[in-house]
Formats: sequence, C-alpha cells, structure tokens
Amino acid sequence: MAARRISSLLSRSLSVSSAFSLSLGKNFNRGKSIHRFSTAAAAVEELITPTVQINYTQLLINGQFVDAASGKTFPTFDPRTGEVIANVAEGDAEDINRAVSAARKAFDEGPWPRMSPYERSRILLRFADLAEKHNDELAALETWNNGKPYEQAAKAELPLFVRLFRYYAGWADKIHGLTVQADGPHHVQILHEPIGVAGQIIPWNFPLMMFAWKVGPALACGNTIVLKTAEQTPLTAFFAAKLFHEAGLPPGVLNIVSGYGPTAGAALASHMDVDKIAFTGSTDTGKIVQELASKSNLKPVTLELGGKSPFIVCEDADIDQAVELAHFALFFNQGQCCCAGSRTFVHESVYDEFIEKAKARALSRTVGDPFKKGIEQGPQIDPEQFAKVLRYIRSGIESNATLECGGGRIGSKGYFVQPTVFSNVQDDMLIAKDEIFGPVQSILKYKDLDEVIRRANSTRYGLAAGVFTKNINTANTLTRALRVGTVWVNCFDVFDAAIPFGGYKMSGVGREKGIYSLNNYLQVKAVITPLKNPAWL
Repeated sequence: MAARRISSLLSRSLSVSSAFSLSLGKNFNRGKSIHRFSTAAAAVEELITPTVQINYTQLLINGQFVDAASGKTFPTFDPRTGEVIANVAEGDAEDINRAVSAARKAFDEGPWPRMSPYERSRILLRFADLAEKHNDELAALETWNNGKPYEQAAKAELPLFVRLFRYYAGWADKIHGLTVQADGPHHVQILHEPIGVAGQIIPWNFPLMMFAWKVGPALACGNTIVLKTAEQTPLTAFFAAKLFHEAGLPPGVLNIVSGYGPTAGAALASHMDVDKIAFTGSTDTGKIVQELASKSNLKPVTLELGGKSPFIVCEDADIDQAVELAHFALFFNQGQCCCAGSRTFVHESVYDEFIEKAKARALSRTVGDPFKKGIEQGPQIDPEQFAKVLRYIRSGIESNATLECGGGRIGSKGYFVQPTVFSNVQDDMLIAKDEIFGPVQSILKYKDLDEVIRRANSTRYGLAAGVFTKNINTANTLTRALRVGTVWVNCFDVFDAAIPFGGYKMSGVGREKGIYSLNNYLQVKAVITPLKNPAWL
C-alpha cells in the first residue's frame, strides 16, 4: 500500500512496476501559476517558517542528552538562507571515547544482546510506530536542516523510514545458525553472533534514510551502536534517538555524537574498542575510513560510496517517458544522490529530440522554498557544495559542452542552483567523469550497445545504472554487462526495504538493506563437539 501511495504521489502517468518507487518526479500543480526556476528568486525569498520545535541538540550518550566534554557547540544551518537554525554539541575524540565506553558496557553487561530476539523486535516495532506518529515533525526537521522538498520527506522518505524498521523488526527473531554434517563423529553448529560495538557514520543527503539503513540491521542483530551524524544535518538523528528510548531501548545501546569528520569521525573509525565500522559518503573519505580501521584493530568495514551512474536511453524508447525518467534520475533530491543517473547516454537516432525535450523539462522544474507545496527542488546543502556545483558548470562550459539551460544560481539568498542541462558532452570532460552531486544533467550520444557498454563501464564507480528500452533482449544484455550493484530497467530509485544496495569497484564494499545487510553485523562461529557411539552421522 505504501509503495502504491508513494508512487502515485511522486509519479506522472507512466506505468512503472515496483515495490517502492520514486520513479518519476511529478510536476505538481501543472497548469497553475508556479514560479519556474528562471523567475524563482522572489519565490525563494518568501520563506515559510517551520513550526517544529528543536528540542534536542546535545550528544546522546548512555541514554542521556549531554554537552560535549569540551563544552563546544557548532551551528547548523538552514540551506534556504544560510542562517543558523540551532547550535549543536560539537563532539570530538573524548566524546567518542565516552560513547564507545557506554556502548561497550551495554553490549558486555547490558540486557540488549541477552534479550530475546522477540523482545528486541517489539522495541523496534514500537519505535516504528512512534516515528510514524511523529512523521510530520521529523519531515519538517529534515527539510529545514537539509533543504529537500517537504512533500518528498513527509510522503516518501518517512514512510520508507518506518517500513525499514518494521522490516528489520521482522528479522530480529529469524536470525539463526546452521547444523553442518561433518565427515567424522562430530556435532557441528554454526552460530551467528552479534559483532559487538558498531561504529556508524552517516551522510547529509538522506539523514533519516541512512540512519535506518545503518541502525536497523545493527539493532536487529543485537549489537550496540555509536553513530556519528553529518555535521550539516544532526537534528533528525537526535529526535529519532529520543523516540527509541521512549520505545524502551536500554541506555547505551544507541549513542549519537554530532561533530566533524577529522575529529569525531576519525576517532570512531580508528577506535580500538569498536568492532565494526559502517560509512556512507564520498569515495575519498571512504578510503580514509578504511585506512583508519585497518591501522587500528583491523575492524571490518562496510562502505557505501560515490557513483557516476549511466542512464541509457535506447533507440526504441518512448522519448517523452524516457525524458521524464532521466530527469527524475538526475534531479531528484537536488541531484544530491549517490546513485543519480548523472551520465545520460542517448542513442544517436533520438538524441536531438531527447535534448530538446530534456531542456524543456528542466526549464519547467519548480525551484523554491522546499516547504511550499508543488516545489520539486530546494537548495543545495551548504555553501561548499553550492560552489562545487557551480565550478563544475563552469568546467562544462570551458570544455565546450553545450549549455542548453541553467548554469547559475537562483536569487541572492541561500544555495539554489538552476536546473542545468549540457549536451554534446564527451567522456573525458570532468562533468562526465566526476560526481558533481548537484542538478546538472550531462547528455552523451552513442551509436550501438557495444559502445555504450564499454563507455558506461569506463569509470572508477559502479554503484547503479538505468536502462530504458522496450526490448527484453536489449535489457538483458545491458543488465548483465553493466558493472554496477543495481540496474533499474524502465524505472529508477526503487528503494524497497528488501532490495540490497551497494556498489562495484570504488563505489563501496558490502551491501545495505535486505537480508545481505545482516551479514555486516554478525560474526560466524563454528562449534564442534565429539559424538560418542552416535546412532547416525
């Protein structure tokens, strides 16, 4: 039901079969008077003031909200304006030590790993119910702190957030081992045990979703957690943690530290008493996390990293549908999505038509205050990301790609970028190679399948891909040839709780979501005992 509801909210009239689909970004209120991006400056400056209260800005350690040991705080900002929303405790290495000590004690001595899996499941379910009850508050905080459209947060992301925790609640009492047949007279048990204290570092582009992807499986498996938020978006994690304790989570099981990567993040990744680290973010930072983990106690690492995903439009495509889906694949979440379809490969026979329609669709994209109904695109997250996107746009122009539309900022306040489309993009241009993480669509031309397979795979990344075709043989050829962790065929960004997600190559290590994510938080132990005079072997 949730899948169909979300698909109807965020889809146009394309037929897309999926369990959970954000497949086709809808242009809400089409036909009404809406500021398009070229005239959105006035709309951007008339901002809605959120009514949600910010009650939690301290670190959560051992079940209590506390100040940082240093007493320091740092500001968290509204990306619509660049103004301060709140000052948040700035955790550093000493606070990580405090949080890890609490998590270690909760694991070694506390009730959580000793509780029956059924009881753990009930707590996860109670938390999901509370999150659902507070849907609008969580969504408002997410939009205020991140800049994503409120309709996206409230009607798509929060329902999936709740679904993910209910999914993992279902797994809690179904994690079991094996009995293995040995060649000799021995009884062999294979146990799946919680790994211990899990360190988790989440990004700013989907704060609540990444919270669920990390916390859900770790708790279902009986672990304790120290989670570091992104410094840009700490607010929803604190609110969610408060709800967890209302649901009955024992103190010390979930600890939240806000702070910066070089201090708090590095301390967590290198901590000798952390048994596992999970990180979502850029590939370059992922390398640092893996190095710190290996140089400390060789803790296992799960990495969900960057991407430069190809979106392949075949010659048999319905162009109107392909344009809409390619537009959504790139521009969703202000382009701040690791699996964004950021290399749009279009067959030469339909290239010119596609360009004109892609340009028209970008020009009609509604940009403005993300709290306003009908807005498709809010601001970029912060001034650094805003400046980075504009640098890549300048690079595309200097590289002689054709700027079809966009290319600049919107308004004089906040971090709004015009939806931008480039044609005549070549593989060696930076806009075709690097992860821009912004609303910049690069459209490339190809001749045949062999060529597009070779070019699509010629990247250090391998996170995801999109294929748009009516031909099942073409679809099968491409899905098997593309070196990526996820291929969406005639859909995009389908994120069901049961579907594993992760990358090939430098897009990461391991998988999030689904049954595969449980392996990240379990140890495998073999127990062998002799059998004397067994009746059978």
